[in-house]
Amino acid sequence: MTPFRRKALPLVAALLTVTLASCATVDINQSLARANVDAASFTQGNLSLAQNESERAATQVAADELLGKPLSQDDAVRLALVYSPSTQALLAQHWADSADAAQSGRINNPILTLERLRSPAEIELSRMLAFGLLDLLTLPQRQRVAASRIEQAQLQLAASVVERVTQVRQAWVSAVASAQSLQYAKQVNDSAEASAELARRMQAVGNFSKLQRARQQAFYADAVALWANASQAATANREALVRLLGLTDVQAGRLQLPTRLPELPDAPRAPEEVASAASSARLDVRMAQAALDAVAKTQGIALIGSFTDIELSVIHNTTTERADGHKTQFRGAEVALKLPIFDWGDLRRDGMRAQTLVAANRLEATVRAAGSNLRETYAAYRTTYDTAKHYRDEIVPLRKLIAEENVLRYNGMLIGVFELLADSRDQIASVSAAINAQQQFWLADAALQATIVGKPLMMTAMGASPPMSGGNDAQH
Repeated sequence: MTPFRRKALPLVAALLTVTLASCATVDINQSLARANVDAASFTQGNLSLAQNESERAATQVAADELLGKPLSQDDAVRLALVYSPSTQALLAQHWADSADAAQSGRINNPILTLERLRSPAEIELSRMLAFGLLDLLTLPQRQRVAASRIEQAQLQLAASVVERVTQVRQAWVSAVASAQSLQYAKQVNDSAEASAELARRMQAVGNFSKLQRARQQAFYADAVALWANASQAATANREALVRLLGLTDVQAGRLQLPTRLPELPDAPRAPEEVASAASSARLDVRMAQAALDAVAKTQGIALIGSFTDIELSVIHNTTTERADGHKTQFRGAEVALKLPIFDWGDLRRDGMRAQTLVAANRLEATVRAAGSNLRETYAAYRTTYDTAKHYRDEIVPLRKLIAEENVLRYNGMLIGVFELLADSRDQIASVSAAINAQQQFWLADAALQATIVGKPLMMTAMGASPPMSGGNDAQH
């Protein structure tokens, strides 16, 4: 037996060396590079994690450069990816999750036990090296499970980045649109204020009734409230963008936004183009499939572990006679087996089967919902595009034509100043509604892009606000 043990120990050591060398590892730079590929249309290759002071200083320089000019939507996304602390925390958490997944595919360290016993006649030294035999035997399968978990973490990172970028895009749209709407709300307020003041003076000289003046004053009061609400909305949307970008108070003061939203595209995306872009490589389907694969691979390992556990120990004892120094060597092995007497692991196996059913049904639900999500998001996209285009091509030009004609009528003394002011307010209100429609389109466009890659973000298209009443009851 002794020659066998002498041959077996190097074999076990070699086996441990090979298995440990094949363990899964995590390279965060490679992981981020893959995320830049999986979500290329969202990151533009800018996703990175600052791991030291020099890299953080480089992101600070990049942030200062971007904040030195009006921040476009693409620049806002870039700033959020490389500078925002919340995005950096997201990437660091992915690193931690991946490392934890890789750790599950490694064998537990062996336990070395040293014991020294003395008696009047002898001294005994015991050396025992113990390791989980079941852990060693199932190591290849556990490594496959670890690889599946790492793949899950990788897909989750891509999905989280898509969601974060979509949030930044939509926040940028809302901030620009609300600032643009605030300008027109101010114009409505100024027009209403002028009407109210003129009505007060005309009543004072007896040319206006109390009812006519009250109507103009009521419209002015409404305009003041709408202006205040528009101001608050502009502040709230701007601050929401500031938080997503992770700006400091000083940087928030430097933040400049464009004065207006981008123009509508010449034509909306065709349904065929959207359907072809949303292929079977959707992130949500791949994530659900990876979850099912991981559960299926884990079930085989857990099935064995639910019955028993085995521990193998290699023992080497030395006994020394205190009288003459004679040494006696003892070598052997010990196997510890957990006996399934009180718990046969049936509940654990039931739980594993249930988890497999959960993952399988979630995959099926994701696959079935994919087409529905895409159709709904595209419907919102197309509706908002048509609405915004209708305002741009029909309503706003008509309001402008009416305003020009009323100026001519006013110059010809066919209408009075109140009719002219009321018409001006109607025109401004139509432009504000057009801005709102344009905002809803760009929000829907961002949601559609996320849905195409497999991160559905549902939104309800809001209709454009109706124009304010111009108070045309005033008499010339």
